[in-house]
Amino acid sequence: MDDWREQRERAVRAHASAEERRRADEAAEAARLAVWFAAEADRRGLRRTRLTVQPHHGGGRYRSRLTGWYVDRARRRAVDARGNFYLLADPPSLRARLFGADPQPQPAPLIVGQGGRDGESIPLRTLLTRRLDAGDDWP
Repeated sequence: MDDWREQRERAVRAHASAEERRRADEAAEAARLAVWFAAEADRRGLRRTRLTVQPHHGGGRYRSRLTGWYVDRARRRAVDARGNFYLLADPPSLRARLFGADPQPQPAPLIVGQGGRDGESIPLRTLLTRRLDAGDDWP
């Protein structure tokens, strides 16, 4: 009986380790795509814009010190000139309304919107390529 438990625990640890490696590989690939996007956007001469942050609930937007490119039409995801990926949504805050928001870089997902309630997801590479192809005519 103890031998079976040991085998099971080893199998669970091996599975968890493989999952961790897979996630790390995906995160590294997504980070490379974001850096590629920033370099390609600069090479193509796409204008950077001052990025704003949207509160989770309610209207309006908060200023930020970041410049870069929105990569989705909702203006909730962006990449800065260094290739850092940002989710531009914060809880409502009087401080952010008065002084601006300070979003931090997030790990970019390989599949944007995966697991979301609306069921719409798109590979990060596709999203970034569409943004590049749109040029400065991005809404």
